[in-house]
Amino acid sequence: MSALLEITGLSVEIMTTRGLISAVRGINLSVEKGTTHGLVGESGCGKSVTARTIMGLHERRLVRVNGHIFFQGQDLTTLTEREMERIRGRYIGMIFQDPVAALNPLFKIGDQIAEVFIRHFNDNKLSAKKKSLRLLERVGIVPAEARYEQYPFEFSGGMLQRVGIAIAIAADPLLIIADEPTTALDATIQAQILDLLQGLQHEMGLSILLITHNFGIVSEVCDEVSVMYAGRVLETGDKKDVLLHPLNRYSKELISSIPQRGMAGKEMSFIPGTPPELFEHQPGCPFAPRCRDAKEICQKTTPKLISYPPEYGKVRLAACHFPGRNIEK
Repeated sequence: MSALLEITGLSVEIMTTRGLISAVRGINLSVEKGTTHGLVGESGCGKSVTARTIMGLHERRLVRVNGHIFFQGQDLTTLTEREMERIRGRYIGMIFQDPVAALNPLFKIGDQIAEVFIRHFNDNKLSAKKKSLRLLERVGIVPAEARYEQYPFEFSGGMLQRVGIAIAIAADPLLIIADEPTTALDATIQAQILDLLQGLQHEMGLSILLITHNFGIVSEVCDEVSVMYAGRVLETGDKKDVLLHPLNRYSKELISSIPQRGMAGKEMSFIPGTPPELFEHQPGCPFAPRCRDAKEICQKTTPKLISYPPEYGKVRLAACHFPGRNIEK
């Protein structure tokens, strides 16, 4: 197995007050060493659930997981919570979507970073502080000594996300899961955070699973991309191939929604309707109710995720009854 992370047939069901949600429905996904793999789709499609399942962050009493998550050849779904604690934060780091909620408001920023060194490397407080100060400078938070003693409420959103990145890379992990790391930030700060992540990746040889709803971010930083909708992966491939020649209708619609230069005063493209709720079995293609070109087969038969010929570029997988072709009306 060459991939650092290999997910096969992953399904996640979550018990809620409204019933059982099938949040992830048999997805396959892989992240190669030293690459950035984008997982893109609208909110509610199962992206963050996939990330939390990889990290083992669910309440196990309320969640049922089927399938396999191989990390360095080891199946994470078979590990106990104590065994996951040795991997979580040490070999797999995570950058959360909301840095305000991810950090404890009652503890100083420095102490929250130093905890990584104390927990995973048994450092004493002095050694952990020295390493934390160097890490703060590494992610662009200066003066490190003063910032170390401050609390989360004294930081801006962009600076808090830098702290989240510092915590994620503190133990020199092999894989970083970045869950919508720029969602709550303005465009300038978004660019700075993405530049920081790319710089750290090249410097440390990181692999990154980048979760986003924005194909524009995918086009900037990712090597490969998987498009997720209604708990399923509908397309996977090299970033350029997917952007230039999307095979799935949903991929095409998402890409068409990216703002382009020269669009001032013009109506932007959008996808009609909303993603389905995931309480019940969905017959046919999950995107069919919103697809402008859906046919009868799309409503009744679920397309399989299969590979396509070499003319589409590198390895391409797509689930669509009419991949990459116009449908006759």
